[in-house]
Amino acid sequence: MTAPATVLKRPRSGVDAGPDVARFDWGAIAASLDSWGCATLEGLLPAKTCRDIAALYPEEMHFRSHIHMARHGFGKGEYRYFKYPLPGLLADLRQDLYPYLASVANLWNEKMGVAQRYPLEHRDFLQQCHAAGQTRPTPLLLQYGPGDFNCLHQDLYGDLAFPLQVAILLSEPGRDFTGGEFVLTEQRPRMQSRAEVVPLRQGDAVIFAVNDRPVAGTRGTYRVKMRHGVSRIRSGQRHTVGVIFHDAR
Repeated sequence: MTAPATVLKRPRSGVDAGPDVARFDWGAIAASLDSWGCATLEGLLPAKTCRDIAALYPEEMHFRSHIHMARHGFGKGEYRYFKYPLPGLLADLRQDLYPYLASVANLWNEKMGVAQRYPLEHRDFLQQCHAAGQTRPTPLLLQYGPGDFNCLHQDLYGDLAFPLQVAILLSEPGRDFTGGEFVLTEQRPRMQSRAEVVPLRQGDAVIFAVNDRPVAGTRGTYRVKMRHGVSRIRSGQRHTVGVIFHDAR
């Protein structure tokens, strides 16, 4: 079992440490998550950092596994899961974003009548994951080419799943690729699904619900189920880094 302290060690990587996430309006972000199940962090990463992360993709030393989506019916394209210790930027982002999102997650669970409460420090949450047998890191780097896409899905990985995650677009739409929009769907009880397309530029991040989220209705709060994916890449190459806060079995 990996000790929680290990995940914060810095590997030898050219990727810089994390940005100052406190500069964002977290009240507005929480309101957007409540209303739509997603929120954006514009300009979270500068272009150079985006390029540095994308450049890690062919370097095997950083990753624990390599997935070709078509082999598993996930879509078309590929991705790699980082191994511990994570590059410094990803370790910092996981640690720094988590407390803001844990507050939202705890409020959501309260509204949905779910007993689970999340500690306000990511280190403590990882201890819970590891105690549950979920010890493999889940941050990942995705690569898409022309005709590739990602089917609607949920990134759960085990019984213990943090209800929010973050995806950061590393490529510039219109220059590096066309198509490839980030898509969310929301299934409400006894209603048709609602789709949300989230426009992103290079360095922008989207925070979104992993599975269930609460919605206020005329008869109280009910749950909606969320899924996410990426539409077809029309041309070029698209890289994204995913920051998932729970570990996998």
